[in-house]
Amino acid sequence: MVQAAFVLRGLALLPDRTPKRGGRWRDHRQVIDAIAFKYRTGTPSMDLPGHFGSWKGAHNRLRKWAADGIGEKVFTALLAQADAEGDLDRVVAVDSTIVRAHQHAAGARQKGPRPEPADHALGRSRGGLTTKIHLAADGRCRPLAFVITPGQAGDAPAFAQVMARLPVPRPTGRPRTTPDAVLADKAYSSRAIRRHLRRRGIRAVIPQPADQAANRRRLGRLGGRPPAFDREAYNQRNTVERCINKLKQWRGLATRYDKTATIYLAGLHLAAIFIWSAR
Repeated sequence: MVQAAFVLRGLALLPDRTPKRGGRWRDHRQVIDAIAFKYRTGTPSMDLPGHFGSWKGAHNRLRKWAADGIGEKVFTALLAQADAEGDLDRVVAVDSTIVRAHQHAAGARQKGPRPEPADHALGRSRGGLTTKIHLAADGRCRPLAFVITPGQAGDAPAFAQVMARLPVPRPTGRPRTTPDAVLADKAYSSRAIRRHLRRRGIRAVIPQPADQAANRRRLGRLGGRPPAFDREAYNQRNTVERCINKLKQWRGLATRYDKTATIYLAGLHLAAIFIWSAR
């Protein structure tokens, strides 16, 4: 189940398999297969098939790696490798999607100084518990960055956080931080976002909503000129929606079962690693 590219590029970045106390850890590849099976099928950890070994070992390894940000480090290393090979698209599409949270995802308590939001990225609405995934994708429908918030959170306020997670390290020099263009729908049409992109020299391909255009025309010359919009380039914005479809093929991500946002984010990074390893 583990892709060869993932083994070669990602396995070497995982922690040493000899813990400070106790016996030697089970082989990383078997544990990764168990974790991937859990998210791919939506199976509870305790119901993992016996050939994966102890479900507690896989669960504890996932929890530890999530707290240490191991999945994100491996994911970033794969992006850096793709950039070095010239395989990183510089046109980025940004969007978000809401996932239902199962009742098992509720009830977590805050333990220790871990990077876990107080609300665990869970929101309540008439439909129940939800989480929103904000993400960026390249032109080949591959994920580049993730931010998760409660389901009722708006898209525009999380835009800067998504952009802040785009930097890709390089062997020498400063990390690559600025794509050539950002494609986004009308929910991201705000002066703050356009100013943010313009200040960084990034071309914004974002349509203007009808109410904003009407208000600008009502103000006359005070309303200024309409923002530039490349309709042909905007046709490629569907790449982020197709990327979301790829992620939601993993049933444990299409419905959130994890109690903490940290572990759910680790599952997203694992799915992204498999998507990139299949390139």
